[in-house]
Amino acid sequence: MRSITRPLAVVALVGSFFLTWRAHTDQDVVVAQTRKPIIVTRIYTGPDGLSHAEEMELKTTARGVSEMMKATGVEFSSRPAATSTSNNEWHTGPRRQYVITLSGRAELEVAGGKKVDAGPGHINLIEDTTGKGHITRNLGTEDRIAITIPLADQTAAR
Repeated sequence: MRSITRPLAVVALVGSFFLTWRAHTDQDVVVAQTRKPIIVTRIYTGPDGLSHAEEMELKTTARGVSEMMKATGVEFSSRPAATSTSNNEWHTGPRRQYVITLSGRAELEVAGGKKVDAGPGHINLIEDTTGKGHITRNLGTEDRIAITIPLADQTAAR
């Protein structure tokens, strides 16, 4: 009887290992298929000469990686928290660029009074280099730290 129980125990152990591994692999496939999309808020000049905002999903591979984009540099900035004397004037972007908020909060106002919140992790693609532009307001009591990535290709994306 002893000679039979040992091989059965080994078979049971190997079988349970295989089933556990298989269940974990299936779960990884489901997670990969439901990966959170990368959302970018595009600020652009419309035919009316005013700035508008739209959310768009960044195209990525099955691994969740975008294509490599050419940039001309990277700039980090610390922008003061909101104050009653903040200068909130209409302005255009100096060039086509990504602005990613790392900490702090801001809002961008575009045509029609539409406001876009920009908190930690928010990605803006600034393309309104002509026209009336937008207003950027820092909010709250914390300085806004952002990274700006000017794009080498100066044509508008779409």
